[in-house]
Amino acid sequence: MSALSAWVLLPGALLAASLGCGLLLEGILGRRLPGHLLPPTGFAILTVIAGLFTSRGELASLTTPAVVLAAAAGAALACRGRKDGRSRRRIGVDAWAAAAALGAFLVYLAPVLLSGHPTFTGYIKLDDTATWMAFVDRLMDHGRDLAGLEPSSYRATLEVNLPSGYPVGAFLPLGVGAQLTGTDVAWLVQPYMATMAALLALCLYRISEPMVESKPLRALVSFGAAQSAILFAYGLWGGVKEVAAALAVALLAALAAEAARKGAGWRETVAAAIAVAALLTMVGAGGLVWIAPILLLAGLGLWRNEGLRALIARALPLLLVAGVLAVPALFAAGVFSPTQGGLTSDAELGNLLGPLNAFQYAGIWPSGDFRLDPANGPLTAFLILLASIAAACGVVLGWRRRAWLPLGYFAAVSLGSLAVFAYSSPWVGGKALASGSPAFLLLALSGAAALATRIERTLGATVLGLVLAGVLWSNFLAYHDANLAPFEQLRELESIGQEFAGEGPTLMTEYNPYGVRHFLRDADAEGASELRTRPVPLEAGGELEKGDWGDTDAISLSALLGYRTLVLRRSPAQSRPPSVYSLVRRGEFYDVWQQRGRGEIITRLPLGSFEDPGAIPSCREVLRAARLAGPGAELVAAERGATVVASLGAAVRPEAPTEAGSPDVVPHGAGAAGVEVSVSRHGRYGFYLQGSVRNRMTLLVDGREIGSVAKQLNAAKQFLYFGASALDKGAHEAVLVYEGQTLGPGSGGPPEPVGPLVLSPARNEDPTLRRATTAQAAKLCGKRLDWVEAVRWPA
Repeated sequence: MSALSAWVLLPGALLAASLGCGLLLEGILGRRLPGHLLPPTGFAILTVIAGLFTSRGELASLTTPAVVLAAAAGAALACRGRKDGRSRRRIGVDAWAAAAALGAFLVYLAPVLLSGHPTFTGYIKLDDTATWMAFVDRLMDHGRDLAGLEPSSYRATLEVNLPSGYPVGAFLPLGVGAQLTGTDVAWLVQPYMATMAALLALCLYRISEPMVESKPLRALVSFGAAQSAILFAYGLWGGVKEVAAALAVALLAALAAEAARKGAGWRETVAAAIAVAALLTMVGAGGLVWIAPILLLAGLGLWRNEGLRALIARALPLLLVAGVLAVPALFAAGVFSPTQGGLTSDAELGNLLGPLNAFQYAGIWPSGDFRLDPANGPLTAFLILLASIAAACGVVLGWRRRAWLPLGYFAAVSLGSLAVFAYSSPWVGGKALASGSPAFLLLALSGAAALATRIERTLGATVLGLVLAGVLWSNFLAYHDANLAPFEQLRELESIGQEFAGEGPTLMTEYNPYGVRHFLRDADAEGASELRTRPVPLEAGGELEKGDWGDTDAISLSALLGYRTLVLRRSPAQSRPPSVYSLVRRGEFYDVWQQRGRGEIITRLPLGSFEDPGAIPSCREVLRAARLAGPGAELVAAERGATVVASLGAAVRPEAPTEAGSPDVVPHGAGAAGVEVSVSRHGRYGFYLQGSVRNRMTLLVDGREIGSVAKQLNAAKQFLYFGASALDKGAHEAVLVYEGQTLGPGSGGPPEPVGPLVLSPARNEDPTLRRATTAQAAKLCGKRLDWVEAVRWPA
């Protein structure tokens, strides 16, 4: 998989398909769309087509061919020209509109583009992106039909959402793009959102035209408004729906104005109807909070200018076409209730830390995490006040110039967004703020631009520059603190999923929703601490909490043996799976074990702890296992070398651990931590550090570099692996060198806790199995073991 597919082919494929679909609409209606709105309108058509086909399982596999056919038909119509002698359709390119779109695209893509890998953001912070991937995987071939799925986290994720009628339209163009490029959807999420941001900038370029005549200034205004800080921040959380809704709302406002202009007819209303249908397909009935005020304002303007008869003549076809196109997708599997999941509850925070601040609607919020207070409160307050004054100037200047489109867009969208923010749960209210925020920022920037060109050039330019600087400052901080998904690690999961497809059921003991909901879906994977269809009880009782990690020794044996395949994160705390499992694949991050033996495990004696999974059992325990086994059985034990655990707390600012398995220090800035480690025997050791890392860390032992790790965020109780090296018996000096923040994406954010440093003998990766008859059980006494099993093998 290359970055070219993600960063170039996907945007190109979606743009080509959108242009073709837009040209098809023009050819059918015999009306030309405003040039800036042709790609966004085509994107809406693409969404509607995909929504119609995926609403029925038997038609879902035809979705991408249908989109390609529609786009090809549009291109053919444009090339053929009209029979009445008029010239064929030429797609003019406004260089300034294109510059605004390209700028927005690059801003939204910057966190992954500058990382050098086609990864995605929002890792660890929010796992919704894993659900979006699961949606795309299923919808494009089967629609909402879940028949034939085996028990798995993938199936459980879909069962929670698809049968209830969860709106999925925002993800359908992504699915089309994935099939057109032949690229896994995981690597396309970020460029997909960047593509929608570019289309949003085109819509805003059109909306701001009545107030900002200068094309360069209009490009700057639309570029800035498309990257409202809260919308950009949601985009870094995997906010596909928020970005899609912002695009659809802006498109509807622009097309509704076209339908209401003097001299327009019913044909112009069809394009607006498609925008309505696309928005409903993307966000469900909740889209009415924006649709109703936009259409109401457009209708009032039409009534005033041309009378009630003209209003009825255009409203009826709009409602009819929108209803026909949107209803199949809306009611494909029932209506998604607004009360589901606490969507109207004040207590429903989702992954927020508390309700968001309404002032974030201004599009300026300089904070690495939009859930927290801004970096500089007084300066932020000044910039928001300045943006508000600029927006007020925009209202006055727009009213004087009768620039109803930007004013109507601002009024209608703000009414809908702020109403949702005030009366819904904080989780839903935050999403509404994000999707509507470009309207406020567009008015503020347009007001400043109009002020600069018509009243006071210096003052207007200063205000425009300061507001835009506030937006860029906010987004730089968000970019700097982004949580980048570990590309190499997830790519390894992708290859495992392809290699072991059909060889489930599969269990992951690490919390990794991207693995079980997406990459390993064809291996019927479940996560021990994830959403699943089968219980995974622990030997001590209960189950793992969401996000936790559990050793295979801690999981009930009967539950563990129900899984044919185990995909286990490489870790010094990981025990060897039971004797009936064999190692079939070793990777840099994951080991794959499969049941190959057919023995019956009669009893099992797990040993060790998180810090050291091995221990020396008492002879009494070993002999008791032999007695329980009875004649005809044998004892199997996994040898386990002792790990060396070295705390970094003496060298770096300490943080008190709360439980076993908690990292023990938090590095601040660039520096180094040295610690002495002593090994009791010569051998090869693997070097692990518990925790996560944003900026590069390098491990040196006795002055030799063992390896380095960068940009790898881990869930609970996971380790960074630096490599392996041979060590002589005795003491050695280990030095961990960690770099400070850079200008790169994901370099900021709160310091990640790390430690302890763990040295694990290389032989622990696949321990030797010792076997003894029950009569020879004493041979295992005094040995350092991972576990002891009594096994009866078939004759």
